Amino acid sequence: MAILVIAEHDNSTLKGATLNAVTAASQVGGELHLLVAGEGCGAAAEAAAQVAGVSKVLVADNAAYAHQLAENLSKLVAELGKDYSHVIAPATTTGKNVMPRVAALLDVAQLSDITAVESDNTFQRPIYAGNAIATVESLDPIKVITVRGTAFDAAAETGGSASVEAVAAVHDAGISAFVGEEVAQSDRPELTSAKVVVSGGRGMGNGENFAILEKLADKLGAAVGASRAAVDAGFVPNDMQVGQTGKIVAPELYIAVGISGAIQHLAGMKDSKVIVAINKDEEAPIFQVADYSLVADLFEAVPELDAKL
Repeated sequence: MAILVIAEHDNSTLKGATLNAVTAASQVGGELHLLVAGEGCGAAAEAAAQVAGVSKVLVADNAAYAHQLAENLSKLVAELGKDYSHVIAPATTTGKNVMPRVAALLDVAQLSDITAVESDNTFQRPIYAGNAIATVESLDPIKVITVRGTAFDAAAETGGSASVEAVAAVHDAGISAFVGEEVAQSDRPELTSAKVVVSGGRGMGNGENFAILEKLADKLGAAVGASRAAVDAGFVPNDMQVGQTGKIVAPELYIAVGISGAIQHLAGMKDSKVIVAINKDEEAPIFQVADYSLVADLFEAVPELDAKL
């Protein structure tokens, strides 16, 4: 039984979510192969070969995969996936875009966002915004799976010595093209991998007030997130959204400021090790999951906390 893991990368380095997916794949059991598809992605392939537990790295280096367009990448993965028992990818934006197409091309059902591996065909995944856990058994000959990264430890980046094999297959669906991207630049840690996250909600009042949280985050070495309400109100960009329709995080410390705690938001952060909530509404649902609760005006409490650090 061999397992194909789809690597996420920027053509030079692997993204952290790939390492979590490798850990999940290793729990399934079997020989692990990692697919690196891109353009000029030799450095990423070399990094992939060093990942502990990976026995082979498949490299598809072609302009068609330069930006990992789902329309092109899914055809490649489906072609290669026919020779594997499992095809696994992180449940990131890219994974959620590519893997349903792969499942359709292979004519199998997809297992989405798994959080635990019980056997090679039985997995756990959250449903009802994480309020229940479903145990799902797949009888398909090929299991197409996306993995919730926060549920698995990252595999070691070094210690492996996988062989590297070139893949000649080129798939250009011709129905999409990369036009451009606007990438937010920040000196703070990436939201999904940060050990500390400070998030603001509707209670922040406006986008300018997020400067209070940014100052606190800088002292804590934290990433800054937001609730959907804050994003929908236009306070901050949507790449900061934490929740069921945003990013799933599980840091060591999560500080929720002015966030009521709607189910949609809790689904994205309730696996955090320690949750601190600051809200002036003592009936706010966030307090039901918080380890430490402070009923106070955030515009007084946060500056005071910042001053103490």
